[in-house]
Amino acid sequence: MESKQAMGAIGIFDSGYGGLTVLEGIRKVLPNYDYIYLGDNARAPYGVRSFELVYRFTLQAVEHLFGLGCPLVILGCNTASAKALRTIQQNDLPMMSDPTRRVLGVIRPTVERLGEISHTGHIGVLGTPGTIASQSYDIEVAKLYPDFIVTGHACPMWVPLVENRESMNDGADYFVKQEIERLFDADAKIDTVVLGCTHYPLLLDKIKKYLPKGVSLVLQGEITGTSLSDYLRRHPEMERRISQGATCRYLTTEKAERFSDMASIFLSTDVVAEQTQIP
Repeated sequence: MESKQAMGAIGIFDSGYGGLTVLEGIRKVLPNYDYIYLGDNARAPYGVRSFELVYRFTLQAVEHLFGLGCPLVILGCNTASAKALRTIQQNDLPMMSDPTRRVLGVIRPTVERLGEISHTGHIGVLGTPGTIASQSYDIEVAKLYPDFIVTGHACPMWVPLVENRESMNDGADYFVKQEIERLFDADAKIDTVVLGCTHYPLLLDKIKKYLPKGVSLVLQGEITGTSLSDYLRRHPEMERRISQGATCRYLTTEKAERFSDMASIFLSTDVVAEQTQIP
């Protein structure tokens, strides 16, 4: 029966553009697979929305990617991973027509690496208000490293800076410096900082500029790629269902031209996007 299952691309979902940094990290590790990226730009941002709304939007997007043939979907969005992943995995997948399909997130793989990186056990998380309010990093860290202390700090201006093409300008320094100082005011023992939003790598130079010396920075893109590679190695039944043509298709719920233009900020290649509607 397994051999009759159709092959399809890996789906990558994000509320907007930030998941492109996760997609890029995954493709560096796993370049031979096919991918479909879906950005729900028409309903972004998710970071300020309620748990119920983020869950509903995320489930609709996952079902849309399943309908396009994806046997596996990665939530390349911290907010969706925080607010929707567990419910979809536990409640929705078992009830679907093909319960063997899978949905994975970016928070768990990131947390798994912290034990190798941190020496003090004091972790800082910079994220959107929604991700920080969910305390998802606190919960996941407590499961794996119960002695670690997590300090989360919301950076509400960072995503608008990126999406308004201000991330490289001098004005962005004020907001980056301010939020990093507030994080370390809350806990000066932090030795590892997680960038808990996929937009934040575009502020990387400024973040490094104001981060205290000796503090490690955790980026999610390649961590997710390495984790996905390990997942497929451990689940050959899923790996056999993924097509390998080294292609990537970009879908957006907003105007395709705008997405293609903005994607150039996040990726080092030109993108031709298609507009889609999520049922």
